[in-house]
Formats: sequence, C-alpha cells, structure tokens
Amino acid sequence: MALDQSALVEIVEALTNADDGQLMRKTLTAMLQALVDAEATAHIGAEPHERTATRTTQRNGSRDKTVTTGLGDVTVRIPKTRTGSFFPSLLAPRRRIDVALHAVICQAYVEGVSTRRVDDLVTAMGGTGISKSEVSRICAGLDADVAAWRTRPLDAQAFPYVFLDATYCKTRVAGRVVSQAVVIATGVSADGRREVLGCAVGDSETEAFWTEFLRDLRGRGLAGVQLVISDSHRGLTNAIAAVLTGAAWQRCRVHFLRNVLTRVNKSHAEMVAATIRTIFAQPTPDAVAAQVDTVAATLDRQFPAVADLLLEAKADVTAFATFPHAHWRKIWSTNPLERLNREVKRRTDVVGIFPNTDALLRLAACVLIEAHDEWQDSDRRYLSEESMALLNPPPATALQPRQANEQPLAQSALATA
Repeated sequence: MALDQSALVEIVEALTNADDGQLMRKTLTAMLQALVDAEATAHIGAEPHERTATRTTQRNGSRDKTVTTGLGDVTVRIPKTRTGSFFPSLLAPRRRIDVALHAVICQAYVEGVSTRRVDDLVTAMGGTGISKSEVSRICAGLDADVAAWRTRPLDAQAFPYVFLDATYCKTRVAGRVVSQAVVIATGVSADGRREVLGCAVGDSETEAFWTEFLRDLRGRGLAGVQLVISDSHRGLTNAIAAVLTGAAWQRCRVHFLRNVLTRVNKSHAEMVAATIRTIFAQPTPDAVAAQVDTVAATLDRQFPAVADLLLEAKADVTAFATFPHAHWRKIWSTNPLERLNREVKRRTDVVGIFPNTDALLRLAACVLIEAHDEWQDSDRRYLSEESMALLNPPPATALQPRQANEQPLAQSALATA
C-alpha cells in the first residue's frame, strides 16, 4: 500500500532526527556508494573479480572522496583503474580555484588568525573542519601547480603587447595587517591570442619589485615586446625602461583621466573628461597629436594645471597612435586587465585578511590560471592575425619609455609618424 505525502514526510523527519542524523547519513552513504560502484562497473565493463569479454581495464584499489551534504560530510570510495581514469559523473571534482580558496581559509583557521566569519566559512566548506596535515597536503599540491605555471617558458612566440596592472589585498606580514599588491602581466601574442604571463605579490610602488618581476618574465623568454601599457607609477615606469629596452610605453588613459580629475572641481569634471576624450576619437596619428594641443589650449585659461599635465604627458598617453589603427581601442588602456582584477578581488574578498603572502599568491594565481586556461581553450582572438601581421617590423617611431625623472621628450613620436 502506497504511503501518502504526510506519512513520507514523517518518516524522513524520523530518520533525520534519529541518532542525531547518523542513520540518515549512513543511508545516504550507502546509496551514493552503490551508485558510484554501478557507474564504475559500467565504465570497466565488469563487476569486481568478474571475467567478461567486455572488460576494458581492471580495478586497482580505491580512494576516498569526502562529499559535503546537507546532513554533513559523507565518505565514498572511488575505484581506481590500472589504465585510464575514472571519476563518477554523480560527483564533481573540485576546481583548482575552489581547492585554493578552501586551503587559504583553512590555513587561516589552523594558524589561529581566523575570525568568527572565517570559522563559519571553514565549517561551510569543509563540514567538520580540517587538520594541519590535511592543509599541508592540499597546499603542497596547489603550490606545485602554481610554481609550474609561474615558471613556464614564454619563448614559443613573441608578445608585441604587454599589459601590467595591480590590485590590492590585506595580508598579515610580521604580525601586522598590510596592503599587498597582486601584480598581473598579460600579453597579446604574435597571432593575436591573450595569455596571462605571470603574477607576483609585493609592494608595487617600488622600482626593485617591478624590476625583479619584469626580469623574471624576460628570463622565462618574454621577447618581441613593442608596447607596454600600464599606469604611471614611478617605480614601474623606471623598471620598464630598464628591463624592456626598446619597447614603447602607453600610459593608461583611464588612470591618466583619474589623475587629471583630481585637479578639477567636481562640477567641471565631466566637461573636462569629455574634452580630453576627443583626443582618442581622432582617426589618424597626426590628428591625435594636433588634438592634444587643441585641448590643452582650450583648457589652459580655466584649468592651467590640467593643460600643463596634458602637454607633459602627450608622448605617453598617445603612444598607441604609432600602432595599427585597428588596435587602438585595445591598447590605449589597461581595461583588458580589469576583468581579471575584479575576479581576483571577488575571490580574495571571501577571505578578507590573508594569513601570509604565500596564501594570497596561491589563491590569486589559481584564479589567473583558470582565466589563462579559458583563453587557451577558446578560438577567439583578442586581435586578428591579419592586423597583428602589420606589426612586423616594429614601428620605427615607437617611443622609448623614459625615466620618470627625465624631462618630457622634445618631439612626439606622433609628429614623425
């Protein structure tokens, strides 16, 4: 006789409440294990110890898999095979980024620097917490993956365009909570594809940090750089000039506008910004150069500080114009990096304060590896292969990045284009 819905609900509640839910967990575990074993049998083509003509491989022990459910953690055994691999479709293996986030939160918990929020996150993600040895095991595996990716060679092809930017996170250093930069380098290869070239954690304001980071990229084979797009931190621009010799430097127009608007009253900000944007709406290099002078003259009477800044930065903010017109919108700012920065921040904000810089680098790198892999799997190019061919040979008028303490160049590259 079939039971009605209320009777079924009563049975479920009784099973759930009996023995603090142990009976329900045992029932769920047995059910999951039966489903995993059934799928393994279909994959292998035979039951355990069964000889059949359809067998494709043999079982070779098993490994435990902890599954977090609404009833708590349950453990199932996943059969291993002598050849090939098997993972049940019923369960989803954790993505690398999820494992990294799990490891960071647990590391904070184990090291005694957690807040109640972190404690709640550990419980939510791990069910019953985690041991120090388990944290070490997870971190060791992730660190090996991150190290291999961060040291991979970059000499397979040239990267004419390189973008550099940073986002900031809170980290404990020497017992203090400080702001540390996650610096990211992406590049556009000679065939128009994007890659995440590398990342590091440190003080992005210092020339020594940026120099070390860029030298590491060069040491891994980064070559053929024709234009570097970044903000105008003095340490960064000096490092670009010292390490990426021969490359032009484009000052990010978005960051430049932000710097300009700090010198303007809020009531005039939109008008000034709109006037400066007309520089980037011009169709030719000569028109871009002429518009810089026109805009500076227009703003000089009411905003002399803005006019001076614009003329001083003329060569830097218009370096894009010496490259193919089809590339201009993609290379005059670091906007292509903004999505990556937002994704890193979205993931790191979950943690709040990292227990150390290694934990921050681990999680940020895993976010970037995921983005890098997506770019490689996609057939979509950031810039077309045909337009990239126009870069060979490099533009003869490309500006050399100047030291931050040097005077502005007397003659713009645009004037000779």
